[in-house]
Amino acid sequence: MWSCHPDLLARPVPRYTSYPTAAEFSAAVGSAQQEAALARIAPDEPVSLYAHIPFCEEICWYCGCNTGRANRAQRLTAYLDALCAEVETVAGRLGGRGQVGRIAFGGGSPNALTPDQFMRLLGAMRRAFDAEGADISIELDPRTTSADWFAVLGRAGVTRASLGVQTFDTAIQEAIGRVQPREMIVETVAALRAQGVSSINFDLMYGLPGQDRALLSATLDETLALAPERIALFGYAHVPHLLPRQRRIRADNLPDQPERFAMAALGHDRLVAAGYVAVGFDHFALPHDPLALASREGRVRRNFQGFTDDQARVLIGLGATAISEFPDLLVQNEKNSGRYRMGALAGLLTGERGVARDREDQRRAAIIADLLCGRAANVGAFLGDATIGQGLAPFLERGLASLEGEQLRITEEGRPYGRVIAVLFDRWRTQQPQRFSTAI
Repeated sequence: MWSCHPDLLARPVPRYTSYPTAAEFSAAVGSAQQEAALARIAPDEPVSLYAHIPFCEEICWYCGCNTGRANRAQRLTAYLDALCAEVETVAGRLGGRGQVGRIAFGGGSPNALTPDQFMRLLGAMRRAFDAEGADISIELDPRTTSADWFAVLGRAGVTRASLGVQTFDTAIQEAIGRVQPREMIVETVAALRAQGVSSINFDLMYGLPGQDRALLSATLDETLALAPERIALFGYAHVPHLLPRQRRIRADNLPDQPERFAMAALGHDRLVAAGYVAVGFDHFALPHDPLALASREGRVRRNFQGFTDDQARVLIGLGATAISEFPDLLVQNEKNSGRYRMGALAGLLTGERGVARDREDQRRAAIIADLLCGRAANVGAFLGDATIGQGLAPFLERGLASLEGEQLRITEEGRPYGRVIAVLFDRWRTQQPQRFSTAI
């Protein structure tokens, strides 16, 4: 069992799906920098694509995603027209350069689209980027995945799917606005397996209203019985000042920090004991899954989709609010759906905010990624920094991290403290407790 050190967990810290984080994005970076970055892609550069579908049939109260109700067919049709136009524009800027190996669909809920709309979008992306052989993954809402959708996923050759399960407890489901009976999840998993989906991920949450270790353990029992290849166990972040929809969630029965820590530890221990490989601080994978293999071989990376075995350094985001990642640049598309559609349909790149990554940022990004992905990080250039030294001291003294020469590594006991250790190397970070959740 991990040891809880409340004094080390009190500081709100980013999740570091990028460095610098989206909190540092500004209008100083936009479509011009996006175009220049696309022009720098080499002919044989591995590239991954991400298509953002910012719609859901029902909006969950806890959700922090950029999404809205898919309650008018015309909204989805208009958005899809713009997204397909953006696909052509970006592919035109690449001019055949880059080798697309992966295409991911997220949101929101991609299955807010109709199956025919999804096939239209996938076909457009495959043609435009010459990506017929790309690996396809998708996020799905089990509540709105029909038999027609399952059939389309099989025809499309989707190999990986992620399900928002969160909890199997019906009372907690009602408390967070996401009611989905156990039978629905069971049927969804069976249908995906029948269509050849070889890697299924469950998103689970701890720290939910009214939840305790016994209820979390019951959800883990149900999860293990279904044996998804991957599990992401997230701590719920209650920030209604940033996400007004969370105001519908009662705050008076949320687990306190010690209980949240105990839940995270319970989840880790249960899943590892069941044979899952712990990846980073909140992902788990069965030993045969590519994510577990990448972890064992030191190849895990971290991007906007979490811990991944994807080795591409370039991730091109398509759709409103989607983020593209280049070695020296992060750029986010226009968030406002109306302005996004206008720009995309006019044949323009829609990058609107971002941050340029200089050599110092890239060096710090590598350290943060190595630490969070379970590798030793070379921190020799920072050992003379008194602030970093003082910050590291309590983690080294308590065995949560080890320093051998210039190589810093987070220990197994320090796994839940990864983000708090990583933040020491973040030169952008100031105390902004309203922007981030605590590490557990």
